Amino acid sequence: MIQDGFTYLSILTGFAALMVAFEKRFKGMRFFKFIPAIVLIYIGAALMQTFGLFGKTDSIDNVYTNVKGTLLPAMLSLMLLKCDVRNVVKLGPRMLGGFVAAVISILAGFVLVYLLFQGLYAQDTWKAFGALAGSWTGGSANMVALQGILKVPENIFGYALMMDTINYAVWVMFMFWLVPFSGKFNKWTKADETFLQSEFAETAAASEMDKPVQFQHMLYLLGIGLIISAFSILAGKSLPAVGDIINATSWTIMIASVIGLVLAVTPAARIPGSMDLSNVMLYIIVALIASQSDFSMIGQAPIYLLSGFLIMAVHLAVMILLGKLFRYDLFTLGVASLANIGGMASAPMLAASYNKALIPVGVIMALMGSFLGTYFGMMMAKLLSLL
Repeated sequence: MIQDGFTYLSILTGFAALMVAFEKRFKGMRFFKFIPAIVLIYIGAALMQTFGLFGKTDSIDNVYTNVKGTLLPAMLSLMLLKCDVRNVVKLGPRMLGGFVAAVISILAGFVLVYLLFQGLYAQDTWKAFGALAGSWTGGSANMVALQGILKVPENIFGYALMMDTINYAVWVMFMFWLVPFSGKFNKWTKADETFLQSEFAETAAASEMDKPVQFQHMLYLLGIGLIISAFSILAGKSLPAVGDIINATSWTIMIASVIGLVLAVTPAARIPGSMDLSNVMLYIIVALIASQSDFSMIGQAPIYLLSGFLIMAVHLAVMILLGKLFRYDLFTLGVASLANIGGMASAPMLAASYNKALIPVGVIMALMGSFLGTYFGMMMAKLLSLL
């Protein structure tokens, strides 16, 4: 049994690195298209805890609290360095309207499904759904941030991650399956398709992969992230709590997010490697969270998976209805949907399947979700707690 905090952190970080190595080595396997490394990290770390690898000691508790609390605001601020609000404006009102429609329909799905199955869920499921709403209107980083803000029990958080993986994988496949039917759909909605043939200026976020990441870039970003984290934590602790949702952690996350958004319009945004470094932090945080949970309540998994599919069914119905009423094309609706539910991992790829010149649309929409997802999740959690 591991009782030392440093050894505990080393094992989790090493395991995360191993899972990423497997994913990269066998990326052609269909398995990793449905079960990405981040999910294997969660499952593996949770199994370590379930089988008693980690002891319950002050050393481990201190490492968990301090490392997770420090990396969270740093991760979010670095991830938002690529969210330049000036590029958001370039999308135009129709694309932004599609994004807003996707958010509203997803949140409506959460409310309806929670009311329907409320009596069948485990205690504190409203917290897990708040965290999942953050992911499905933003990304995995938002869900991890909300786990800390809402203090979601690790066991219940496992259900949210399961839904974020299995339901998400099915939805992504469905969105790509619809691409060949775009012509018929657009004809049915009488949509204007001229935007699909237009050239859209590439953003720094889309072209960062062409810039080599060097030693000094990693050091710059690490310094920026940790300084923002330290400042945000100090400021968050000094601000008053507001209700059950807005606490010191909430203030810390919000301050770090705003600082990251402000820096996105400065030369700091041109430093390559911010997404890579923030993803390293994300994977370590997920491993830490998973190491505090176990699979003793796995028997309730089916009701959560069913809930995920029903939430997406509500989302789909609303998007189709709005597409018909406001003459939206399938590209706009599909990318807006995946920018929320899929995030940076899938929205740009779906955009490319329509027109490679439109990849930046998916990138910008996904970045919008990265900033707003945490707030949507907090709002959803508050609403569900009242229900």
